[in-house]
Formats: sequence, structure tokens, C-alpha cells
Amino acid sequence: MESVVFIFSLIDCCALIFLSVYFIITLSDLECDYINARSCCSKLNKWVVPEVIGHAVVTVLMLISLHWFIFLLNLPVATWNIYRYIMVPSGNMGVFDPTEIHNRGQLKSHMKEAMIKLGFHLLCFFMYLYSMILALIND
Repeated sequence: MESVVFIFSLIDCCALIFLSVYFIITLSDLECDYINARSCCSKLNKWVVPEVIGHAVVTVLMLISLHWFIFLLNLPVATWNIYRYIMVPSGNMGVFDPTEIHNRGQLKSHMKEAMIKLGFHLLCFFMYLYSMILALIND
């Protein structure tokens, strides 16, 4: 059972890594003016909810399977994702809003956040890979 938990977590982590890379590429395209703000934000906002769900599922799965260290490692990032999604102002298009993305350095902060998430997901990928191999050997 433990190996199934880590196999699922590994697959989910791969999806979150690809999603983080997609966010970075799309934001850098906006930064270089290859796409306009409206199309960039609509592309990114489509993937905010799947990102929140994917990360929340892994966090809850680690809580249920009693892997406390990994749960506590995932909890702040999952909480931040949920907080960011819930606290979208009522007039905005979503987490990424085309009217505000160029204001107050929001583009840079979104890019920094995507880079930090990519680093976090890469760290989690290797932790899940190690734990999966360990669980497969022990079974």
C-alpha cells in the first residue's frame, strides 16, 4: 500500500513540475511581449484549480498514510495555493488578472513564485522517488 501512495505522489509531482514549467514559460512570453496579457492570464487561470487540487490531494494523502514529515513539508505550499485562490478580488479574472499583472511588479512576483514552486516540486520528486524505491524494496 505504501508503494502505491508514493507512485501516485510521484505521478502527481511530475504533473505539477510540468505545470510549473508551463507557468514559467507563459509568464516569460508575457514578459518578452510574445503574447498579450489577456491571453496569458486566461491560459494560466485555466490551470490554477488543477494545481490546487493536485497539491491538496498529495498533502491529504500524506496525512492519511501517516507520513508526517512529507505532510508537514507539503502543508505550507498547499495552504498558500488555497489562500491565493480564495483571496482573488471579486472583480478580477482570476489569480492572474490582465489589468493588474503589469502593476507593482506582479509579473516578477508571479515569476518568482513559479520558480520557487518548481524548485519545491523537484525536491519533492526526488523525495517521492526515494521513498517509492524504499517502499518497493521493503515490500
